[in-house]
Amino acid sequence: MAGILVFGKTGQLARELAQLDDVTCLGRGQADLSDPAACAVAIRAARPAAVINAAAYTAVDRAEEEEALATLINGEAPGAMARACADLGIPFVHVSTDYVFDGSGETAWQPQDMVAPVNAYGRSKLAGEAAVRAASGTFAILRTSWVVSSHGNNFVKTMLRLGAERDRLTIVADQIGAPTPARDIAQACLDMARQLSADPGKSGTYHLQGSPEVSWAGLAVEIFAQTGVDCVVAEIATSAYPTPALRPLNSRLDCTTLNTVFNIPQPDWRLGLRDILNDLGELS
Repeated sequence: MAGILVFGKTGQLARELAQLDDVTCLGRGQADLSDPAACAVAIRAARPAAVINAAAYTAVDRAEEEEALATLINGEAPGAMARACADLGIPFVHVSTDYVFDGSGETAWQPQDMVAPVNAYGRSKLAGEAAVRAASGTFAILRTSWVVSSHGNNFVKTMLRLGAERDRLTIVADQIGAPTPARDIAQACLDMARQLSADPGKSGTYHLQGSPEVSWAGLAVEIFAQTGVDCVVAEIATSAYPTPALRPLNSRLDCTTLNTVFNIPQPDWRLGLRDILNDLGELS
């Protein structure tokens, strides 16, 4: 299948998608998600074989003060995209987040579990999920978590910077989930779009997350271990590091259905991390 249109150009996921075959990425100058109607027009003009939405409002803390804007970008724009795709009879793959859940318990979240976001960002992403489903087209909602790559700003690059500056860092240890390399998400989105074209019956909501589960503190330890950085990680509770937006403590995602339906297994994030560190020139 050729001619996949991607919304997003500079984000971690979009930059990985741009490296794949037969993909055209639209930046903000070509399709601004704060103008949902323009996004729909872009799809109808391009008439692609499938659409992947890799763009979003991702400033979690700022969303507490800009929830209307976050909901416009994360909620209304995906809905407009999904309706345009439904009208054209093409698949739409939309990337969502573990933040649609409340983070309670210690069991990995299933795609069908009850959603109850605890912050504005989560509510805005949940609105997008509802709008995509309401379009009644061929679609896949792919929830993921803790996206990391060699691009943009993310936890890995922050730890590398701080680890070089300090000999001790305090990192939250009671938020449990797993990082997911953007490269793996990009390939999954492409595979899902292709399979949906052949079998629209695979439409639904799925999860993709790295394996095994880990805390943010545990991830920092692995980053320093792989790079040989001599920095002690001291574990703290979320309550000791208050932020404007509440964070879910349990970000574990059950990815069984994605593997069963699309034959896409969970990636080992430790291998993905090594690739990222190699891309950044951090490995000898």
